[in-house]
Amino acid sequence: MERARVLIVDDDASIRETLELHFHGVGHEVTTAASAEDALSQLASVDPTLVVTDVRMGGMDGLALLETLRARRPDVDVVVMTAFEDMRTAIGAMKAGAYDYLVKPLDLDQIDLVVERSVRDQRLRRRAAQLAADAAEPYALSHLVGRDPRMIEIYKTIGAVARTRTPVLIRGETGTGKEVIARAIHFNSADAAEPFVAVNCTSIPEPLLESELFGHVKGSFTGATGDRKGRFELAGRGTIFLDEIGDTSPAFQAKLLRVLQEREFHPVGGERVRRTEARVVAATHRPLERMVREERFREDLYFRLRVVEIIVPPLRERRGDIELLAENLLREGAREMHRGVPVLAPDALARLAAYDWPGNVRELENALTRALVLGRGSTLSAGDLALGQESAAVDGADGASDDQSLAGVERAHILRVLQRTKGNKRQACRLLRISRPRLDRLLEKHGIR
Repeated sequence: MERARVLIVDDDASIRETLELHFHGVGHEVTTAASAEDALSQLASVDPTLVVTDVRMGGMDGLALLETLRARRPDVDVVVMTAFEDMRTAIGAMKAGAYDYLVKPLDLDQIDLVVERSVRDQRLRRRAAQLAADAAEPYALSHLVGRDPRMIEIYKTIGAVARTRTPVLIRGETGTGKEVIARAIHFNSADAAEPFVAVNCTSIPEPLLESELFGHVKGSFTGATGDRKGRFELAGRGTIFLDEIGDTSPAFQAKLLRVLQEREFHPVGGERVRRTEARVVAATHRPLERMVREERFREDLYFRLRVVEIIVPPLRERRGDIELLAENLLREGAREMHRGVPVLAPDALARLAAYDWPGNVRELENALTRALVLGRGSTLSAGDLALGQESAAVDGADGASDDQSLAGVERAHILRVLQRTKGNKRQACRLLRISRPRLDRLLEKHGIR
């Protein structure tokens, strides 16, 4: 059993002594208090993980103590002791936020189970909170790197739009960091605890896109062996990020327009209307105005999505940020690889600044990752950087791929990331910024084992 710090509160000395001896005997740290007021005075010095309190005591009773503890220390579990004939009080205590209740006369085996469960649950809650913090941390405003005036304006827009639930359209070339901006909007909003659901509209076959977003009911099509919730429903009051929205069909655009207008949708094959409160953030690198003129993108959907528009400049137009970005990416990459952060030599910085970066920040990240993997010293020089065609040559020399098609480049990149993570799929998903199911589909698509 994991060690706990238990604070026992009871005005009956015999019960305090019995519980103190028992808890000491199974390895817990124990402090006792003869009243609720005494317990509160010891709260800071004891820092308990669990409080076990009687209900009926002189002065402040156990329910008042519970209410005070929930306000001051919501991380501390409170177990209430009550007499068998006073079950109404036990129910009231549970409604007020008690972790559990014990019925007198006390069963010591049951007490051990309650304490063990409390310790385990607290450990899981701490882990969940850390994972949530880790998920939000990379997309905090402080991690959007750049001092270019246009980036400063983007930061201001993120701060303003995060306070609302307004649809946002993010535009920019591939690799400029549109999803990073979408995540920054979500994780700086009042609904940051709600899900952020990212959907790349080009990675899902058109016939399945509607089912993926809106869900389906059993038997609605071949392979629909059960009901399934769509991404809009899973997003709750969070954010759904629709990447590459400019590549969707007019038929799908009509369905999405209805969701934005009515805030409701039908699962595929379903009759019952579902409501959605999710904020929609969309992104594209396509020229939507021209597509509207050519009737390849609905004008009404365009204006629905473009309530707030963020245009991300390509990296070649903000060369002053390249050094800052490179240093930040090197720190992150070195931390992932558990190695020291190398210094960029002047010739390396000059080469980075002179290159046009057609793949933008994503290409810069890939170039620096490759340099971290292959470089051995504490300094990276220009010779450690493979850019453009040199990068393709290095990939071919490594045996990853000499295929310069989109599929070939995709396969080579996945192989590099898997090599970097030593086959750890979870880490690979984090670096690639995709879900585990999508990674599995890509591995199968490219025949990677």
